[in-house]
Amino acid sequence: MPSDSPSDRSSDRSTPHPRLGELVVVTGMTGAGRSTAAKELEDLGYYVVDNLPPSLLREVVRLVDDSRGSEQPIAVVVDVRSGSFFQTLQANLAQGATGRHATLVFLEATDDVLVRRQDAARRPHPLQGTGRLIDGLVREREVLADLRSDADLVIDTTRLNVHQLTDRIAEAFGTPDTTRLKVSVVSFGVKYGIPVDADFVADMRFLPNPHWVPELRPRTGLDATVADYVLTQPGAAEFLDAYVPVLEGVAAGYLREGKRFMTVAIGCTGGKHRSVAMTEEIARRLAASGFDTRATHRDLGRE
Repeated sequence: MPSDSPSDRSSDRSTPHPRLGELVVVTGMTGAGRSTAAKELEDLGYYVVDNLPPSLLREVVRLVDDSRGSEQPIAVVVDVRSGSFFQTLQANLAQGATGRHATLVFLEATDDVLVRRQDAARRPHPLQGTGRLIDGLVREREVLADLRSDADLVIDTTRLNVHQLTDRIAEAFGTPDTTRLKVSVVSFGVKYGIPVDADFVADMRFLPNPHWVPELRPRTGLDATVADYVLTQPGAAEFLDAYVPVLEGVAAGYLREGKRFMTVAIGCTGGKHRSVAMTEEIARRLAASGFDTRATHRDLGRE
């Protein structure tokens, strides 16, 4: 599969073209929600083309430009059904041949969830052949490995329902301000696994656990008393004062390199107290610095 060095890609995709509409390329694992993402983009006003051979990408853009104008945003869905055409996608994006600023979105989920979704849909995997469904998923991950590493936005839909996925797509592409870096700060419980779409992961288990304080145990990090307890512990302020500037510096670099999405995962044992309070504070500080920031709590309520 063709690939490009970071320097080659940044020179073609780092600077948006303000007079041209957005081009969103949606790809990812079968069963991860590509159709749901495409429907939401269509609702947001995008001209959507499903199962597009990547070799036709430039032609589709030209036709839309001619018929609807260059301001019309376009979204295309590309998957392994595209066969041998699939390997040309990276080359088309890296060359900047469409004349539009392109965002590559990769949707994924764990194998067990993908198997359940495919079984529920009663559809075979396009790459399983005469083997099992899981064999098709393994082959698909191999085919898509380079694209995933090169994606501008990776969305793990393992624990997302349809409405939550559409919210993520709307948040990313539903406003005119698409060139602004969007930072998602996510709390999680370590015992439930690290978010696979995280760009940065920090562990808050170095702080005392409010779980062992009887009056705080039933509360969460969203409660002011828990947040005050966590944020005033030795080391909490020092961590925030050191870590947030690092995130700000990286975020500025992401913008220079054309990346517009950053996910920061903050963990503790169960994702209920420490990680939640620290996630809220990190998100508050990043928002105060001017970043488009959203705090979410993946595992809150699971305990």
